[in-house]
Amino acid sequence: MMKTVVINKDRLKLHIEQLGEIGKTADNGVQRLALSAEDREANLLVSKWMKEAGLIVTHDHFGNLIGRKEGRNPNLPPVMIGSHIDSVRNGGKFDGVIGVLGGIEVVQAIQESGIDHDYPIEVVAFCEEEGSRFNDGLFGSRGMVGRVKKDDLNKVDDNLVIRYDALKSFGFDINPDLMNESIRNPGDIKCYFEMHIEQGPFLDRNDYPIGIVSGIAGPSWFNVKLIGEAGHAGTVPMSLRRDPMIGAAEVIKEVETLCMSDPDAATVGTVGRISVFPGGTNIIPESVEFTLDIRDIDLERRNDIIQKVEKKIEHVSRVRGLKFLIEKNVEAEPVKCSDKLIQSLNLTCKELSINAPIMVSGAGHDAMFLAEITEICMVFVRCRNGISHQPKEWAEIDDIALGTNVLYETILRHI
Repeated sequence: MMKTVVINKDRLKLHIEQLGEIGKTADNGVQRLALSAEDREANLLVSKWMKEAGLIVTHDHFGNLIGRKEGRNPNLPPVMIGSHIDSVRNGGKFDGVIGVLGGIEVVQAIQESGIDHDYPIEVVAFCEEEGSRFNDGLFGSRGMVGRVKKDDLNKVDDNLVIRYDALKSFGFDINPDLMNESIRNPGDIKCYFEMHIEQGPFLDRNDYPIGIVSGIAGPSWFNVKLIGEAGHAGTVPMSLRRDPMIGAAEVIKEVETLCMSDPDAATVGTVGRISVFPGGTNIIPESVEFTLDIRDIDLERRNDIIQKVEKKIEHVSRVRGLKFLIEKNVEAEPVKCSDKLIQSLNLTCKELSINAPIMVSGAGHDAMFLAEITEICMVFVRCRNGISHQPKEWAEIDDIALGTNVLYETILRHI
């Protein structure tokens, strides 16, 4: 027999729509880069909803927005629910958002139902999960587990704003000089739950409203810079050119070839951004810089691909007379979700008569760094045609509410 649904679907839908108005783009997308004016407005609105749900609201020194509801024993480690509210450039309004707003709705349902609990509950909106401003994602969750270094604070955005200064000026008593005070250690968090749209087509194609994640592929992010020699496009013979653009094209094509070499593998590689200097139509470039994102659920296979790409960069540079620089921004190992929490989610789904498949996440999430200090689990919600990171991103409120109710019923067992 199905349990009574206590999640307020209408309230959750309204919150998603209202938050989607902040940073709304002309084609109904969302652009809220971390630590921007739009992000600050979003933090203020989400803080308001957290307080209405009975949470005590603070920010830590990594810029993470944290709402806490005490349990009968405040000395116990909290059960944490989290995700993010920053976006990619011209992204969608569901990515990350449903995990934070769903977490708030879980706590509000607990409060309205008058349920007592021993363990505290924390709902967290992690700072700069996407990495769209400073080009190294998962900043807030990396920081919380002690994986942020001084160099991370010195990164600059496209306008040459330093992350340290952006954190300092964001408000909310955030002080990056005190970031060590915000680090959590093993034992500080009982367990971590995250709900997120799938960002892939599996659930939608197979008509599953939600899925349970068994593991998260490990992303590796690089900046690659190839340096040649600028020249006149009409006068320098092809045979005498040191053209980094052609070198970059060779490397980028090799990324696709390597990642498609095993059709049964989950390896993916993406070059999402290219910048050219000086960037004139009639100028052979002096330098070309591009990002590289390679990820896989199999660490050994991913690292083998990376080594082959690096060898290709070295070979192309040697043959074409180029210099090269490779900078690693983010490197995370594939992560396995907690068997105990997977079983708990699966039990809830059975009690609610939900057929939820066990599946792997190809996208990275804040959960993967929390796994360094606590048990983690994730619930995926289907999104239309698997589209994400663009304005057409869409998830039905019925599916989001269903995933939120699964979180609610499961979390009751752990608090």
